[in-house]
Amino acid sequence: MTAAPTTYAVVVPSVGRPTLQWLLDTLAAQDVDAEHPGPLEVVVVDDRRGDVEPLRLGVPDTVAWSVRTVRGYGRGPAAARNRGWRAARRSGAQWIAFLDDDVELPAGWARRLAEDLAACGPGTGATQGRIDVPLPASRRPTDWERNTASLEDADWATADMAYRTAALEAVSGFDERFPRAYREDADLALRVRRAGWQLVRGQRRITHPVRPADDLVSLRVQAGNADDALMRRLHGPDWRRAAEAPPGGFRRHAATVAALGCAGAGAAAALTATALGHRPARSAALAVAGAGAAAWGGLTGRFVLLRTLPGPRPGDPEFLPELSRMARTSVTIPVAAVRHKVRGWWRHRRTGPWPVPVRAVLFDRDGTLVHDVPYNGDPDAVELVPGAREAVDAVRAAGMRVGVVSNQSGIGRGLLTREQVDAVNARVSELLGPFDAWQLCPHAPEQDCACRKPRPGMVLAAAAALGVDPSECVLIGDIGADVEAAQAAGARSVLVPTAVTREEEVAAAPAVAATLREAVAAVLAPAAEGTAARPGVRRAPVAAGARS
Repeated sequence: MTAAPTTYAVVVPSVGRPTLQWLLDTLAAQDVDAEHPGPLEVVVVDDRRGDVEPLRLGVPDTVAWSVRTVRGYGRGPAAARNRGWRAARRSGAQWIAFLDDDVELPAGWARRLAEDLAACGPGTGATQGRIDVPLPASRRPTDWERNTASLEDADWATADMAYRTAALEAVSGFDERFPRAYREDADLALRVRRAGWQLVRGQRRITHPVRPADDLVSLRVQAGNADDALMRRLHGPDWRRAAEAPPGGFRRHAATVAALGCAGAGAAAALTATALGHRPARSAALAVAGAGAAAWGGLTGRFVLLRTLPGPRPGDPEFLPELSRMARTSVTIPVAAVRHKVRGWWRHRRTGPWPVPVRAVLFDRDGTLVHDVPYNGDPDAVELVPGAREAVDAVRAAGMRVGVVSNQSGIGRGLLTREQVDAVNARVSELLGPFDAWQLCPHAPEQDCACRKPRPGMVLAAAAALGVDPSECVLIGDIGADVEAAQAAGARSVLVPTAVTREEEVAAAPAVAATLREAVAAVLAPAAEGTAARPGVRRAPVAAGARS
């Protein structure tokens, strides 16, 4: 009997690049069959910041898979990929194939992916695709083109990386404290390996064109030095060897900055000595300043040559613009690199392992803690959902803070007074015990406030009131607005569907529980976010209801 083919879903984080549609087009053009199937579904995570128009994506009706879009809210590719794979695992996919939104899939990619997955034994947690970066044939590549081409030799790059869903669950996915597309893939690979899984290279290939970039792109990417500091904090001083990462140039940058500092300090001392009339001190200070300036000039000039010599040659149209870019950015890169590394050291000086422990649980009120009575202003109409008292007590017993975040648009609509809402809240506290924080939004939807869920205002305010970071919070609610507010704030979430929960909200939720008790039990489990989702949960029948 032939074994059933391995199933997979595709997850693509995107900031809305035009290349996203081309990626989907090349995926739709893949030749698939029963033995080499296409994805169960494709989840695109829209990681643009703020309120944006929905992405307009299309695939032919002839493909067997659909494209689903969920929001990432500009929190970076690590958080976006987590949002994507946690939503995609509800399809039952055994593997998650991560692709970047600026790659192209050549003919045969899907067939080779299926073969790569089939070749993976039960102990294999991930398989990496091979990356081709096309470079100009008529001239030498620029610094940015060479930077992109380094992906061809990169280990575990998520431009095309398929992870077993069970491996992602075992390590709670990507570490969302990595805010850029830098080192988050190496960190995940290290943690998956340390969890006992093997990582292998497959035979499939993708094409990664060089994206257009402005003259200062090499300066901006120095922010990755802060992520290097996080890698050292998490994995020790030998992290580069463990992650199979090439040696960096930070020591050279630190020496350049030290020379610049020596020159500046010497010049300042010389000015002070001149003002005081100390000629010997002035001479010594000038010597220090001169030595520092000479060392800085030599190191900077060497850096310019190292970056320029492999690039376009004199006579190439790109030579003079590249020389100008290299000269300008080589002067500033060392300072930027050191500044970002120091900032990373300081920021992550107490950072612990991923996932961040949960310190607070936030509850939606109506439909989650109490039965939803539309625009309720009567304390006597408050009725707890089954298990609410036990669930809240369990959170308190675990030493976590508890809070409530609730949309109360009835105030803004003129259907309720604030006093009525406060009376209802007092009754909830009477039945469930005191909460450490209450946050409510009194605005009507048309008031376009920052606090009304799905915006993150109340979650951020509750975290601040509780003295915790938003990443240390879990929001439990019954509709998609609760999930989206948590995601936008950088918190975690568990959806507990009710009769008013929409099918698409359940499908997009990273974690779903059948009851409030199960949601809290998942939060209190050691691997809360990794185990909170329950792919088999049934959604309650859709019925009309209030969404305050």
